[in-house]
Order: sequence, then C-alpha cells, then structure tokens
Amino acid sequence: MSGNQQQVEYWNGAAGDVWVTAQVQLDSSLAPLSELAIEAANIVEGERVIDVGCGCGSTAIAMAQRGARVWGIDVSAPMLAKAKERASGLSNVTFSETDAATQHYSADHQLIFSRFGVMFFADPVAAFVNLRQGLTDEGRLLFVCWQAAIKNDWIMVAGRAVQPFLSVSDASDAIDPNAPGPFAFADSDRIHSILNQSGYADIDITSVTPNLTMGQDLDEAMRLQAQIGPVARVIAELQEDKKGEAIAAARMALGEHQSSTGINLGAAAWIVSARKQ
Repeated sequence: MSGNQQQVEYWNGAAGDVWVTAQVQLDSSLAPLSELAIEAANIVEGERVIDVGCGCGSTAIAMAQRGARVWGIDVSAPMLAKAKERASGLSNVTFSETDAATQHYSADHQLIFSRFGVMFFADPVAAFVNLRQGLTDEGRLLFVCWQAAIKNDWIMVAGRAVQPFLSVSDASDAIDPNAPGPFAFADSDRIHSILNQSGYADIDITSVTPNLTMGQDLDEAMRLQAQIGPVARVIAELQEDKKGEAIAAARMALGEHQSSTGINLGAAAWIVSARKQ
C-alpha cells in the first residue's frame, strides 16, 4: 500500500470530482501563480518534464505548448481523465495515474515541475529523493507552494467570516502544521531542510504575492468558495439555520473586495527552485 494512501483515496473521491467541476474557474483564479512558476522554470523546447500532481492538466498543457515533452502524473483518476480530454491533439504530453513518491523514473528528465502538488507527501524527504532519480545530472526542480494560510486572503477572508459558526474541536493548536495538506510547506526553513536532506543544491525560495481573481462577481466567487475552502465546510457541517447565517457572513466579507475586475484577493506563495546535487 502506498504511504500516501490517504491522499490517493481523498483525490479519487469527492475532492477529485469537485476539482474537475471547478476546473475552469480554478485555473483562471490560479493563472497568475501558474504563469509565474512556468516563467521561472525557463522551459526549453524539447526538454523532458515531469509535472507532479498535474491535476486537470493546466500546467502540463501550458509547458507542452512551449515545446517541452511533458509527463503529467497524479493520483486522481477523475482529474487525469479531464487532463487527457483537454490535451487531446497534443502529441508531446502524456498522463499517468501514479504516486509520484514511489513511481520509478528514468534519469532523463531535465525538469521536475509542480504547481501545488508536492505538499501532500506522507514522507516528503523520501518522495523528493525518489523524484531526484528522474533527473539528468544537470536536472532541476521547480515548484510553487502556499505560504501560511493566514497570509492568503483568498481563503482567510471567508474563513474568518464563517469561523464563529464552526466547531472548535479542530483548534489550530491540535493540528500538525507539517501534516500533508495545502499549507504543509508554509515554513520556508522546512522546505530548505527537506530539499537539502533529499540531495538538492542551489536551493532558492522566493516569495510571490499576486492578487487572485476568485470570481468575476460575487455569485461566481461564492460558487467557488462553496466547492473548496471554508464555505464548503460550512455546507457540509452546519444545520440549515446556521448554514444560512454563515454563508451570508462569507458573502458579506467577500463583497467588500468587489471591484470592476471581480473579487480580487491576495495570495502568498513560494516559488522554489533547486538542482540535482
């Protein structure tokens, strides 16, 4: 059984279906970070790339369109089905349902890339050691991951609004900040330590803080919040009366960020680069 079995089950359940349903809006919202990461990766035409946690294929397709030969891997069958559908007609991108932490790689890839796909490993050092086996001697690693949740208004604005309505049984002092999850790599010192232990050199961790458009209007932003993030938890947990109050509170909080270009909220991420040691 994979050490990441919990994640395999999670992304092949309702979570994978949700991300497929929200694919267009999520890709649009995350576009500023996707573009920054791909630019930083310095894609060279013809080079071989592994896209770890490729999801519905957005970044794999973008790199293939730049001339790279891309292998997108993910544990989520629903998301990969969407990726294959979207990549129809492109001969230089393929997708596989596999666990990046244990997949066998040939050492002929120039780049290992990931957009928010490397924070879910049960044993990150072992996973990055394994990924390193897929790189040429001059190969490089580039990924983008979230900084601390508190620095990310795209989740915290609605999160603060609904928090009074939610149970406190999972208070922050009871949560392991390093457990697999979207914010597991919030600590840049931890990232550096993991990569250093895993055999990477020239480690660079750069902060990027773009605004993300969570919806063109309040209704669209709320639809996304209802699929992922704290509003989704409200819908899953609360009784109808409290649920309505919590959703209204989130809607009011998000509405304060309405502009002529949509609901724009701040984000904070790390762009991490390294080379095979």
